[in-house]
Amino acid sequence: MAAALTATATATAACSGAGPAPGDAASPAAAAVSATPAAGGPVSAALEPVATGFQHPLFVTTAGDGTGDLYVVEQRGAIRVVRQGRVDATPFLDIVDRVGSDGSEQGLLGLAFHPNYARNNYLFVNYTDKRGNTVVARYTADAGGGTAGRASAKTILAFDQPYQNHNGGMLLFGPDGKLWIGAGDGGSGGDPHGNGQNRNALLGKMLRIDVDRGDPYAIPPDNPFVATPGARPETWAIGLRNPWRFSFDRATGDLFIADVGQNSWEEIDFTPAGTQPPINFGWNTMEATHCYPPGRQTCNRDGLTLPIAEYRTGPDGCSVTGGYVYRGRRFPQLTGRYLFSDFCKGFLAALTQQNGAWTRTELMPPGPINISSFGEDQDGELYVTGYNTGTVYRVVAK
Repeated sequence: MAAALTATATATAACSGAGPAPGDAASPAAAAVSATPAAGGPVSAALEPVATGFQHPLFVTTAGDGTGDLYVVEQRGAIRVVRQGRVDATPFLDIVDRVGSDGSEQGLLGLAFHPNYARNNYLFVNYTDKRGNTVVARYTADAGGGTAGRASAKTILAFDQPYQNHNGGMLLFGPDGKLWIGAGDGGSGGDPHGNGQNRNALLGKMLRIDVDRGDPYAIPPDNPFVATPGARPETWAIGLRNPWRFSFDRATGDLFIADVGQNSWEEIDFTPAGTQPPINFGWNTMEATHCYPPGRQTCNRDGLTLPIAEYRTGPDGCSVTGGYVYRGRRFPQLTGRYLFSDFCKGFLAALTQQNGAWTRTELMPPGPINISSFGEDQDGELYVTGYNTGTVYRVVAK
């Protein structure tokens, strides 16, 4: 997988479909970065099966309650628990009758446990309902933590989806304690409604809300559009196509977003901790570092935050699967590397930053597993879900 990578940049000029316009000396070049070994020398990785028997697993995480149990999200609308290597027969949460799953991009898509879950038993899910619209809901687990009561459901946020695809679905509590929600552009192809750049739409955005205040939530006062007329105050960043998976580096607070591309490019976006919003990741003015639609000769990328990595859709994959920066203890050779994959190709690759430039290294060659998601446990060890194999795997270094 010798995919082209580009340096991160906040651009200030027009670009052609293949990069900066000729003579654009002030604009950072979309410099290709070779896939050479990163600091610490070459390393390879493999996938070790942990548990199997799941129906189209889409995510795996822990509750952060010290038990080490793994919670596996099934697309159909169930959450299963892996306790000491065994899968509980009874689902932790079963909302299959509330979830609309068309077998492609709809379904139960995300799960996040409240940072104070050990005390309040709150968990949050992101799913498409029977009408295909997005619902973010809070559930409360029982006192023993064995199951989450269906009757405890409280809708936190809901919005319409005009099409069946590009639902986003990830939700995650950030280092700031706020709930971050990745929302796709609403689907079809090419963002026909212009949601990515429409500040009055929740679609095509990174959302940030405070679920510990307000009813059902409060707007963080430092969100960038709080005082902007005609803009949704929940928005933290705009210009995303389908941010299927994103994560924060638990050591630094840096944010990585893997944004699924249209027909040509998959991309990984990055904002260091402390970056002041608003952030505009460019869709649908651009697809990764390239003007959109393909063949467009120029586009205004003034103020756009370009990805730190891109690779071609088609020869190199079909849908980027974002991961995490490894901060576990079992495999120090992986420390500090951001791991990611592709749903169709099933490789494992890593990004590392050296002297301001990002370098891609190959950790595992393409394989038959449709890697639908990564997950991180309470110790910082990484896992992936095999959509076609119904298996959760642990990432191990070789």
